[in-house]
Amino acid sequence: MYELTVETAQDTHEVEALYDLCFAPGREALSSYRLRDDVEPVAQLSQVARDPDGILAGAIRYWPVRVSGHAALLLGPVAVHPTRQGEGLAGTLIRESLDAAAAIGWERVMLVGDAPYYSRFGFRLLENVQMPPPTNPARVLGQELRPGAWCGIEGPVTRWCQD
Repeated sequence: MYELTVETAQDTHEVEALYDLCFAPGREALSSYRLRDDVEPVAQLSQVARDPDGILAGAIRYWPVRVSGHAALLLGPVAVHPTRQGEGLAGTLIRESLDAAAAIGWERVMLVGDAPYYSRFGFRLLENVQMPPPTNPARVLGQELRPGAWCGIEGPVTRWCQD
């Protein structure tokens, strides 16, 4: 019913409008946005979902970050238009993009979100990973895209910079 494609520059304004619609005002003041400042999202993983008429129904983005020097993906935001919620589209976006991330060699992914929702996709609490404040530590979740990828990884999450 929906076609998932990689987000292009032509999608940007629609995607930003969707995020504005789905999230509270001031969303860009969150600490996760400081990790995204002046960093490009991972292009192959930032996807849009359109219905057969070409209308944007959902979007997901990923950003590279470091956790104590180790590369990781920061999932988010993911949003589905309010008129399309409850159809499983967010789950499709998450599953498809996680599969794509593993296929291109990413080992670990994290997010800030509700554990009861994201646990169905394999996310678990990252007890020793610290997002910049003011982030609730109980909402810092991660998933291994390669077995053992989070083992021994702890410490602060920082902005991506090339080595």
